[in-house]
Amino acid sequence: MTYEDIAKNIKNGKFEPLYLLMGDEDYYIDRIADYIADNALDENEKEFNLTVVYGMDTDMASIVNNAKRYPMMSERQVVMVKEAQNLKSWDDLSFYLQKPLESTVLVFCYKHGSLDKRKKIVAEIEKKGVVFESKKLKENMLPGFISSYLKRRKMEIEDKAAEMMADFVGNDLNRMAGELEKLIITMPKGKNRITPDEIEKNIGISKDYNNFELKNALIAKDTLKANKIVKYFNDNPKNNPIQPTLAILFNYFSNLMVAYYAPERNENGVAAYLGLKSPWLAKEYLAGMKMYSGVKVMNIITQIRLCDARSKGIGNVTLSQGELLRELVYFILH
Repeated sequence: MTYEDIAKNIKNGKFEPLYLLMGDEDYYIDRIADYIADNALDENEKEFNLTVVYGMDTDMASIVNNAKRYPMMSERQVVMVKEAQNLKSWDDLSFYLQKPLESTVLVFCYKHGSLDKRKKIVAEIEKKGVVFESKKLKENMLPGFISSYLKRRKMEIEDKAAEMMADFVGNDLNRMAGELEKLIITMPKGKNRITPDEIEKNIGISKDYNNFELKNALIAKDTLKANKIVKYFNDNPKNNPIQPTLAILFNYFSNLMVAYYAPERNENGVAAYLGLKSPWLAKEYLAGMKMYSGVKVMNIITQIRLCDARSKGIGNVTLSQGELLRELVYFILH
């Protein structure tokens, strides 16, 4: 089941007897767990019917005993197991799964990894409840997440502003949600559309000198603009470390390399081949294919990897990050 499917069922009052929420992305695990606790019980019921335990401090036998209890003056109880990745003896859950108590909602929050799906216990859990794997979002999916998040908060955001936020925060969704909430609070009353100017003023990201603009300058082979941005990065190294820049450039040129193999080289064809959410996102790859040959892109990817290694001191003891980036940008443009 997807996050949206689970949230919809919970909103409609449909609860499963057991949830295994696992994966590398904490955000969705936390959101589902909180959503269950807030919708399965009202505030008065939580005092006696919400049990929260931690994997490091408990064992499966104790968890099962809690799950077998009946609720007090309530239709159901919730047993929440946080940090479930620290639990051992998962097979001890099998006996409870033969006939889980319908009045109990048992939730396991397993972070920083996943239980092996080949294990028998995972299949048993899936038969009786929900197994949800929360995966890290790819960089190119972040603007879509930002737009969706803000839409739920009755806000809109311009495409460039969303790219700026994605570039600045990265794919830590809990941190992203926090930054977006700060941004919402600082918005002028009555204004519900976030622009690059709002990002620059309230988040502290330059709307003209950022990784998003550098990428666009390279796609267009705008030498003057690209060099201005590199100089700005070199003059402000603390706010513009080279690693996020290299990650964004590597992601773009790697996708560009794949785009050459798309059966149909149009917006819809490239978007489908790369798995992009919107055909609009394919425009930058179509533009890149006009500017760069496949061989050049392969060489660029090699140089980005080399630059990343040198920025970490491998084969380099003298060049600063700004100088390394200047060399890389020169290679890309020439």
